[in-house]
Amino acid sequence: MTGAREHNLAAVDVEIPKRKLTVVTGVSGSGKSSLVFETIAVEGQRQMTEMLPAFVRTFLPSSARPAVDLIEHLPATVAVDQRPLTGGPRSTVGTITDIAPLLRLLFARVGEPFVGYPDAFSFNMPAGMCPECEGLGEVTDVDLAAFLDRTRSLNQGALLAPIFKVGGRDWHLFTASGRLDPDKPVAAYSERELHDLLYATDGTVPLEVAGSTINLAYEGAVVKFRRRYLDQQAEPGERTRRMVQELTTSVPCRACGGSRLSPLALSSRVGGHTIADLCAMEAEDLLGVLAGLEVPAAKPVLDTLVAQVGHLVRIGLGYLSLDRRTGTLSGGESQRVKIVRHLSSSLNDLLYVFDEPSVGLHPRDVHRLTGLLRTLRDKGNTVLVVEHDRDVIAAADHVLDLGPGAGTAGGRVVYAGGVDALPAVDSPTGRAMTGRTRLKDEVRTPTGVLPIVHARTHNLRDLSLDLPTGVLTAIAGVAGAGKSSLVGGAFRAQHPEAVVIDQSLPHANRRSTVITYTQVADQIRGEFARANRVSPALFSANSSGACTTCAGLGVVYTEFGALETVALVCQTCDGRRFGDEVLAYRLRGQTISDVLEMTVAQGREFFAGNRRIAPVLAATADVGLDYLRLGQPLTSLSGGECQRIKLAAHLHGSGTAYVLDEPTTGLHMADVGRLLGVLDRLVDEYAATVIVIEHNLDVLAHADWVVELGPEGGSRGGRILYQGEPRGLVELAGSPTGVHLRRALGMAEVAA
Repeated sequence: MTGAREHNLAAVDVEIPKRKLTVVTGVSGSGKSSLVFETIAVEGQRQMTEMLPAFVRTFLPSSARPAVDLIEHLPATVAVDQRPLTGGPRSTVGTITDIAPLLRLLFARVGEPFVGYPDAFSFNMPAGMCPECEGLGEVTDVDLAAFLDRTRSLNQGALLAPIFKVGGRDWHLFTASGRLDPDKPVAAYSERELHDLLYATDGTVPLEVAGSTINLAYEGAVVKFRRRYLDQQAEPGERTRRMVQELTTSVPCRACGGSRLSPLALSSRVGGHTIADLCAMEAEDLLGVLAGLEVPAAKPVLDTLVAQVGHLVRIGLGYLSLDRRTGTLSGGESQRVKIVRHLSSSLNDLLYVFDEPSVGLHPRDVHRLTGLLRTLRDKGNTVLVVEHDRDVIAAADHVLDLGPGAGTAGGRVVYAGGVDALPAVDSPTGRAMTGRTRLKDEVRTPTGVLPIVHARTHNLRDLSLDLPTGVLTAIAGVAGAGKSSLVGGAFRAQHPEAVVIDQSLPHANRRSTVITYTQVADQIRGEFARANRVSPALFSANSSGACTTCAGLGVVYTEFGALETVALVCQTCDGRRFGDEVLAYRLRGQTISDVLEMTVAQGREFFAGNRRIAPVLAATADVGLDYLRLGQPLTSLSGGECQRIKLAAHLHGSGTAYVLDEPTTGLHMADVGRLLGVLDRLVDEYAATVIVIEHNLDVLAHADWVVELGPEGGSRGGRILYQGEPRGLVELAGSPTGVHLRRALGMAEVAA
């Protein structure tokens, strides 16, 4: 490849060996994604599309050619990124990995009794889906917490649905039934009285109508609400729809128990298990059951099943079940599930491109990941990986180190060659490869505790513990051990005042940028307006100054229905977002478009005299985002970048307790120390309590307090293995984290 100039790439010339595992590394913003995804992957997929007939191409999205002079010998390209898997409520781990179709084939061949072909075991097909929930596994039902106020009596309005308002006919049926005391709080009801109020369907109630007495059938409140609003086929009005949403929730289907399948499908068994039983098992347990089956009539199917489920376990996802919805998976889990799907492909001589596949993996499981990447390579494919993890880099056949810095200071190839010579390279990556993790010389003294009491979220085993305040605490453990359940679930519920900063995208759209999110856009427009004595609205890409062709977006989006949307640079403004009139105005020699193209570091210097803009940009730079462009859309940020830009907004001590979910995601090894400085600043300058969920061993060694959950993921986790200073974790036998922390400290080696 010659002359790659996408974004900050400085006319890069590079050779990538085919049928090898190549890792591309470098500090955040050095140009890794620009080279790998936005140049190589885009061009590979563009050329694949061009191979199709012209008629077919009219139905497919097209991509602009990346800014590169020449790419030769490019294989067919498969890009596997961290975007969460979608597919709606019918998409599961089993369906997305193609393991579910194999299970259905197994049951169709050897299930007893025989109930039909594979479609009879599919919850997405009429022959196999539960008729009650239509294969969704859930139905909408009354949410009793929102429906009933147990502290009130009927006369005080205990039933919160509008149809049961005090004085109404439906309310009168309960008070006149003789079954219930209208002045008695519902909390004091006996079990029989509560059943009569909500679910009874027997007996009648006399009602005076026009001087005559008629007997109406008695219905409990829940039964009546279901009949009137949930069992109706007609589309409700907007007001009724909102009312029903407020009073209902999704619950497992009573007919199928949440399995999604028809009674006929659930009647068939293999080895004593229904297909729903197998799909509900964690992958590690399922692998053991499948390996123990003796079914000669379906041996090829069973062998393929064992291999596919084995891939899930070996990649560190043994705690997932096949019926887990894909929409609940994290970005790292989603990417590893995609890897499993590709491992079953018989195609070879492809180019596989991965974006930090180690995200969310415990150090213990990284060697499993590298083993699978090598498996893809050994099938005759070229594997290209963007990574920061030392162990993944060490497993490479070839390394490309970009940099040396970020933004305009990067975009060049610092080193290309074997991994053995990388530590001798004078670059952030080379120095980090030879660096050694160090324990803190002195830990902080806690100022108090934040208790977590009887935590039972997901797989937690009724945990109670005290998290120290005024210190930096790290929550460790293998994937699926219960870290997010403990902190994001139980702790957050019991301490709602805590500021939770996760990796989800800030509330943003295509028009949200770095300066709009950090709330300095108005100040920047104000400076331009005062310098040129015009309206500030002219300098907003969302207002009167916007280019009329692209409406201030700088690109023109073309929708292709279910296919991916294509964005092309606006030919009218050449991506500058503003009309020619606006671009004639300048501030200290720069147009508004020039300012939006500045990095945070450049903007910090340019606006150094503005006491409202400079501190915000300084905080953004402090969290390692000095390479972002001021006008960069938030939709282009990675999960780790999203988390850090949200953290920047809290660097002035607006909270007392902060929770961060893997804040090192997307950070180069050389940048981790910078992040730790930011966390230390929160603790030391603002007396805050900082809790991080982390796998990074440098962060764990720097913490004042560590809590390790485990020992495994899923049902084998949810217990506290250790809580105390990091030094004690190093000395703890049987700790998966302690083993690798000892290795990082140079105290012991860990066998792969």
